[in-house]
Amino acid sequence: MQIHFIAIGGSAMHNLAIALHKKGESISGSDDTIHDPSKSRLEKYGLLPEKFGWFPNKITKKIDAIILGMHAKKDNPELIKAQELGLKIYSYPEFLYEQSKHKTRVVIGGSHGKTTITSMILHVLNYFDKEIDYMVGAQLAGFETMVHLTKENDFMILEGDEYLSSPIDLRPKFHLYQPNIALLSGIAWDHINVFPTFENYTSQFKIFIDKITNGGMLVYNEEDTVLNELVTTSEKVIKKYPYKTPKHHIKNGITYLETPFGDVPLEIFGKHNLQNLEGAKWICQLIGIQEEAFYEAITSFKGASKRLEKLAQNFSSVIFKDFAHSPSKVKATTDSVKEQFANKTLLACLELHTYSSLNAEFLNEYVGALDKADKAVVFYSPDAVAIKKLKTVSKEQIYKAFNRKDLLVFTNPTEFHEFLFKQNLDNTALLLMSSGNYGGLDFEKVTNKINN
Repeated sequence: MQIHFIAIGGSAMHNLAIALHKKGESISGSDDTIHDPSKSRLEKYGLLPEKFGWFPNKITKKIDAIILGMHAKKDNPELIKAQELGLKIYSYPEFLYEQSKHKTRVVIGGSHGKTTITSMILHVLNYFDKEIDYMVGAQLAGFETMVHLTKENDFMILEGDEYLSSPIDLRPKFHLYQPNIALLSGIAWDHINVFPTFENYTSQFKIFIDKITNGGMLVYNEEDTVLNELVTTSEKVIKKYPYKTPKHHIKNGITYLETPFGDVPLEIFGKHNLQNLEGAKWICQLIGIQEEAFYEAITSFKGASKRLEKLAQNFSSVIFKDFAHSPSKVKATTDSVKEQFANKTLLACLELHTYSSLNAEFLNEYVGALDKADKAVVFYSPDAVAIKKLKTVSKEQIYKAFNRKDLLVFTNPTEFHEFLFKQNLDNTALLLMSSGNYGGLDFEKVTNKINN
């Protein structure tokens, strides 16, 4: 097939382009700007556009399929040309469904933990050399791309995001996959620019459950009360498998699972990660990996990229970087680090960076999120608020939202960086939570504070 990508430089898009290229398809693409690592990886496979920009003359009837990325706009000149020519235009998830409609589709959904659970499953399957197609939302150790497609594999694992599919397809991505086997990790309001109320957001998960194939299977976290209500009241004809936090204990800074086969030491920790592990175990068993084999493989799982990623550790201190930004994720991550390192001072730094987190009406969702931290810091950029065309957020609103009198709030990146580098990190767990970079923070310099 001749396939053209409009906005090929995106994290997900460039991985799909590379996967299809490796599968033997003929790939072309355009974008107005492409940054590393996408740029270098596309260049490696000869897929980097010669020039940045949109070129309608590239769009001809010789193209079998257009894949449209979220970075493109409705008035994109290449998109308009493709529409005029009547070419087949796919969103990213639509195309993945087309590639997997004759396979057993396993879709991992939920407001949090999707990437980690999908990563755990892939780690275990890779450990036992079990070949499978997949799409995951992070770069994983031992996997060259975030997408892998073949003609022969029986299963495809798909991370099921609830965000919109494309500029011209406003359905949530996970509505398009029609899973045979599904997992839902929990529901916590997010993406308020798209789902303005909690009820509207929750309804997307009900639709997802209804789209599971008849007679299919749903694995779900029964400890999430909203999700549990949704699943138990659903009349969809499917098999339902609830899971909850497995028995465990912490000894000398290491979490051990208590299993029928003895205690199993883990590289990961935290209640939310243990719930993720239990969900991943169910999926692996449904795919054909026995429980004892799962425990053997999962002991070497170190976590998904940017998810509680350990940047550095010495005899008394440890530094973690985490993608957490939504209220439920921030609370789960903060609580987990404090539980794991109860005898250390926890310095938790959160950057408010996303559309939802910078929305004045959504801020109150963060109440209590940083309570377990011994020292709590919030950084946000007023420029980011302006760029997103949101109402101005004041420091006073931040204090009120988090309901913590000793909270430190920074709006100037230089001042935040200076504060951080002045901190004595002896006997400290430093937790950096953001989907951004704190206004250009030098993470290597941060890690050197305890490496030197």
